[in-house]
Amino acid sequence: MEEMKKGLEGVVALDTKISFIDGIQGILMYRGIKIEDLADLSYDAVSYLLINGNIPNETELLEYSQEIKKNRQINGKQIEVLNEFDFGIEALDGLRTAISCTAHFDLENNHHSPDANKNKSIRLVAKFPTIVAALHRASFGQEPLEPNDELSHGANFLYMLTGKIPTELEAEAMEKDLILSAEHELNPSTFSLRIAASTLSDLYSAVICGLCTLKGPLHGGARKGVMDMLDEVGTIENVQSYVLDKLEKKEKIMGFGHRVYKTYDPRARIYKDVAKRLSIEKQDSSWFDMAEEIERILYHEFVEIRGKSLYPNVDFYSAVVYKYLDIPAELATSIFAIGRVSGWIAHCMEQYADNRVIRPRAHFV
Repeated sequence: MEEMKKGLEGVVALDTKISFIDGIQGILMYRGIKIEDLADLSYDAVSYLLINGNIPNETELLEYSQEIKKNRQINGKQIEVLNEFDFGIEALDGLRTAISCTAHFDLENNHHSPDANKNKSIRLVAKFPTIVAALHRASFGQEPLEPNDELSHGANFLYMLTGKIPTELEAEAMEKDLILSAEHELNPSTFSLRIAASTLSDLYSAVICGLCTLKGPLHGGARKGVMDMLDEVGTIENVQSYVLDKLEKKEKIMGFGHRVYKTYDPRARIYKDVAKRLSIEKQDSSWFDMAEEIERILYHEFVEIRGKSLYPNVDFYSAVVYKYLDIPAELATSIFAIGRVSGWIAHCMEQYADNRVIRPRAHFV
């Protein structure tokens, strides 16, 4: 009998040129470039890299950014649909339905040529932030704001969300967030999306598979879980009793541990730096201090005492960044998707280019 690995842990399913992870040394690369080097670029440049395979030159980046800006708007029919949603649900449910609706307005939806897929990829990257911001405003009975073409991808999203031009650091934080969220090899949402693409389903349908999988609390939903946890802890004085009580009850502490990384997640280091800088700009260190104290206690309990690897993952300090940006917890997973859509598209393109339908076997018991 062939060995069955629960959760497919450690199973290599396919070859990819899109990203590389070394979980022992804490390395993440997009297209062979370390995430630490990419984090200082614009999201547009990283999106172009993922989808097209190379860092754009000045002309390529300008043209790509202009195409994204031209396709940011959503039409009146789409806005009508958004206003019909049940706003008691998580925002990702609304985003999933809105993207499905958007497919109906795309004349190339069922065209599968490389050119048609490139056109659809631009529209998806461009419209994700507009839809998430419009959903949030609709939940308060507010009209969506027109995109601001003077702003970067991240800054424009914050503007459409709040109606305020973000500070330079806030804009940088949002841009970095989208870059750090953009790609992470065969995570559950990307694998589900590649399965859909392997059947030669269309790009929109594959992306919707990614959205449905991202929603789970063991994947993209974990970021919301960290934000909720910080609210539950409340103050730094409560951290120790909260953490030790969780450990005694053998309950999970959100934002720690990873299936692949056995050391510090390289994205978490970048988020931690941004969170600290935001705490200084906001003159409020409470969220950052709480998070750092949670990290300190868990490091002591697991790494120093038990000799086990337990470090912050991407969700932990990203949740602190969201707190300082005044982003509601219910939007966390949808904003993750704004960044991730470029990586998803890249995986769809790679699957289409060298396809075999993904169809594993099961061991009957």
